[in-house]
Amino acid sequence: MIEYILATIIAVVAISLALIIADKMDRIKKLHAQIDHLKTSLDEMDEQAKLIVRTDLELNKTQEELDKKVTSLYTLQKLSRAISTTLEENQIFRMIDPAYLKDLGFEKSCIFLFNEEARDFHLVLNIGYLGEDIRNIESQVSRDKETYLELTRANKTVSAISGAGLAALARKIAETFKTSSFILSPITPKEGNTGFLIVGTDNTDINLTAGDEELITIVANQIGQALDNARLFEKTWRAQQDLEKKVDERTRELKVAFEEVKLISKRKTDFISAVSHELRTPLTSIKGYASILLTGKLGDLPEDIRLRLEKINRHSDELTHMVNDLLDIARIESGRVIMKREQNNLKDIVIQVADLLSVQLKEKQLGLSYDIPAEANTVFVDASQVSRVLINIVGNALKFTPPKGEISIRCAKKDGMIQIDISDTGCGIPEEAREAIFEEFYRVDNSINQEAKGTGLGLSLVKRIIEAHGGKIWVKSTIGAGSTFSFTLPQAG
Repeated sequence: MIEYILATIIAVVAISLALIIADKMDRIKKLHAQIDHLKTSLDEMDEQAKLIVRTDLELNKTQEELDKKVTSLYTLQKLSRAISTTLEENQIFRMIDPAYLKDLGFEKSCIFLFNEEARDFHLVLNIGYLGEDIRNIESQVSRDKETYLELTRANKTVSAISGAGLAALARKIAETFKTSSFILSPITPKEGNTGFLIVGTDNTDINLTAGDEELITIVANQIGQALDNARLFEKTWRAQQDLEKKVDERTRELKVAFEEVKLISKRKTDFISAVSHELRTPLTSIKGYASILLTGKLGDLPEDIRLRLEKINRHSDELTHMVNDLLDIARIESGRVIMKREQNNLKDIVIQVADLLSVQLKEKQLGLSYDIPAEANTVFVDASQVSRVLINIVGNALKFTPPKGEISIRCAKKDGMIQIDISDTGCGIPEEAREAIFEEFYRVDNSINQEAKGTGLGLSLVKRIIEAHGGKIWVKSTIGAGSTFSFTLPQAG
């Protein structure tokens, strides 16, 4: 019995020990798993730390590059401002302060310009080189002038980081100018001597970049522009000196010419603005009604289509008349219209005009009389153009004269010319408008003009035709009592 109990106890103890050992083993496995997990986490953290360090280094490098670029751009701005403050070629190079080069990372610099007469390069700027060194450099540049001329003609920048094709040349330049790193950029003004700018350093810690090349190229270009400005100023100054010798005798002519240029410029501006405005309305009508007809939806021509066609024709006539006047004005101004001047009978021209306007005169119950004595009857003119003058002036008188009024044409010989006076009993012209009425597109602001259509080109055309004949035109008027337009024409010999 005792043996059985002991055996049972031993069995229980063994089982308990087994369970305890199993539990311990399970815990050990879990601990191993945690250790592996921690190890993995530590490895990941290590990689992240390395990544952070690399990123920080790259950011620092980028920041340094950005700081360098900002400093370089600021220096470039100061240098550009300095060399642009003078218009003397020799002073340009004196404006290049060594401090600017230092800010760009260089302590040595030379500028050579090619002298066409001497067929050699001439040193115009030396920074950082002593006497013996610079003399050796000048001698070497003179010996290799064809190489530098070729670089200048090709407008090619060379530096210590140039590609393999320029490696040998880069080494040679570095030896000549005694630098470990350099950038050489051509100076190519549009006129005058060309040359090159070279900047260099003995600091082996400085690594040149494409951005440095671009920056020095910009500096060389700005020096070229400054040289252009200085040379242009010199040329202009000399021309001005020559011009001033003639100023006394030409002052009055130049003043008149200047006033004429201003007047012509104003007329052209007004001309373009007004034409674009005036052409818009008839063109819109033409296009609108033409589009309706082209659709074919109206079929045959009933009354409504006929009315539209009449409008199209009317607007087309207005547009054609206006464009013709504009073209005539432009042609006369430019001298492209040759007046076919010959001996003509002025009375015959007046009679033709009166017959042409007879219907309108009858409709408005206006009388038209003329008095052309024999001694003032023969003129040396282009008859068709003089007819246009009379039609325009008499037509205006007809428009602004009330019913039962009178229009008269009187001629007289005066100072070797024939003076024609056309008077009416109309509303008159305000004093402030008597000069302006001969300008393009000017229309007097009154109730008649507000109702009557017109372009304001008629009297402008009249003035140019008369002036093309060597005559002049003017007007006298009294508000409410009528106006008299007077002009002169050459008398036939």
